[in-house]
Amino acid sequence: MSAATVTSLPTMDPVVLARLTGRLGDQATVSRLCASLGEVFAEFLPDMLESELGFEVAVSYAGFVTGKYAEVTQGLGGAMAFCDASLRDWCDRFTLICDSPLIITLVENMLGALSDAVEDPEPRPLSKIELDVAAMMFDRISGVLKTAVNGANGFEPFLGPAHNAEIRKSAEDGSDEDFVAMINMAVGIGPVLSTFHVVVPQSVLLKSVITAPKPANAARTRVEWSEQLGEQVRRSKVTLEARIRLEAQTLDTISRLQAGDIIPFNEAGDVRVEVNANGRNLYVCEFGRSGARYTVRVKDTYGSEEELLQHIIG
Repeated sequence: MSAATVTSLPTMDPVVLARLTGRLGDQATVSRLCASLGEVFAEFLPDMLESELGFEVAVSYAGFVTGKYAEVTQGLGGAMAFCDASLRDWCDRFTLICDSPLIITLVENMLGALSDAVEDPEPRPLSKIELDVAAMMFDRISGVLKTAVNGANGFEPFLGPAHNAEIRKSAEDGSDEDFVAMINMAVGIGPVLSTFHVVVPQSVLLKSVITAPKPANAARTRVEWSEQLGEQVRRSKVTLEARIRLEAQTLDTISRLQAGDIIPFNEAGDVRVEVNANGRNLYVCEFGRSGARYTVRVKDTYGSEEELLQHIIG
């Protein structure tokens, strides 16, 4: 047979192939399964969070989105916290996502702010301490999800580190091209309305049997949450910066400075130093020396302990 008579076989439509191999479901089936999971979150997550945190949290189902993993997650935009997770005998990779206003509002309320007094936060990347709180939230969401889809086997979800969307990288195994369903949940804390999302491969979701979990025997108390947050704060390292005012100089003098030139401090006596973290002033100090090392001694603060914690966390 000559090369001219050889024709290549047509390539099968990838959507049709995905439907034939169980990786893509029809809209009605996916809608029913997503709504079932949404109802479980809406029914059980508020009571769990309220008993642990001590303030009211409203959770409701807000629909679903389908598509390929990368398209669905990137469509959320930035200022989101992500957590990749797995659950043995159910799913090798599902993803939990919270928008940053949810976590910022949780932190402010856990530190004693009145829910009705908290203003709607601007979306932004989360600080390290806020990501620690996001990890706690992901743990609670995954706990409800586990009992809804795989409660009988008793396996615990494995959660990766909570991280900002801005540092997220594409998956090397090609799973960003998988067809997924994203369950969208609305969360209300006082006047602040925020969201979290659960992204599940459709190949897994279509095989899932979703059942309402049994109530937890003993939820954590607000004190335990506060202690856990406090421990996270104590273990988190914060970079401090010290600023010292120098004697005013003319622009002409500044432009001529060379290595070895000296600029005097502004004060003749004790040298005032302002110490800050994350751009927030924390302490008023005086400049000094201890042995071979230069030091600062704290003389005053810019607020109470609670205010300082809020400044550092933000």
